[in-house]
Amino acid sequence: MGTLLGFDFGPRKIGVAVGQTITGSATPLTTLRSRGERPDWPAIERLVREWRPNAAVVGLPFNMDDSETELAPRARRFARQIEGRFGLPVHLVDERLTTLEARGRLGKNGAAGAGLDAMAAKLILETWLSERH
Repeated sequence: MGTLLGFDFGPRKIGVAVGQTITGSATPLTTLRSRGERPDWPAIERLVREWRPNAAVVGLPFNMDDSETELAPRARRFARQIEGRFGLPVHLVDERLTTLEARGRLGKNGAAGAGLDAMAAKLILETWLSERH
C-alpha cells in the first residue's frame, strides 16, 4: 500500500503521523490546531500534498467497556471528510489508551506539549499496521 497518514482527532487539536506499510513503522509529524473546533483543512491539504499517502488511518475513541465515546461520531465525520476531500481510503482503528501510552513514552516534559497528539497519532498508525500484518 505504501505511505499512510495517521490522525489523532480532537476538537481542538489533531495529531498527525506518517507511516509506511513496507516497514510497518510510523513517525510523529505535527499537531494541528483546529479553528473554531473545525479541522485546519489547508494544513491537512499541505500534508497530503507533501506526503502523497495511499490511505489514512483515523483513531476511533472507545471507552473501556467497548462502547464508543461521545467524540466518536465526530471522529467518524472527520474520517469521511478526509475520504471525500482527498479521495483517500480511510481506515478507523481503536485508539483506546493511545494518549496514555504517548504520555508514558514522552515522559513528564513532553506530555503537556504539542508532541503528545502527534505521538498518539503514531501509536494509532502503528496499531493499524500491526493489526494488518
